[in-house]
Amino acid sequence: MPQYFTLEEATALLPTIRPILEQIITLRARLERTERDLVSLHWKARTNGHTDYSGSFGEGQETRSALMAEINAELVKIHELGVELKDPALGLIDFPSLRDGRVVYLCWRLGEAAIEYWHATDIGFAGRQPL
Repeated sequence: MPQYFTLEEATALLPTIRPILEQIITLRARLERTERDLVSLHWKARTNGHTDYSGSFGEGQETRSALMAEINAELVKIHELGVELKDPALGLIDFPSLRDGRVVYLCWRLGEAAIEYWHATDIGFAGRQPL
């Protein structure tokens, strides 16, 4: 059964959610750098038959796997709170809520001071409306 949040309940979760989102953003940035490094190593290895990059490539793959596991652990934390992460790059979160007898989302993005918007479940961020 889905969990529905009042504005007060959702607001009370923000201090818990902020550091998780910040960690996800940090980990994603590290993962993107690792991915770029792996691509670079791949191309170096293809164009240079004299240098062995296998050790560096293996280390990069291990780093990538570890970062993905850390990101997944943070995503589980978000999921266990009953909220929906809509865009990890922006830190965009939706809290399922009831408004006038229908399910909607209370919408919040990392960096916003408070939850001040909502939108229908089928419209998304572009259709946010002030509370």
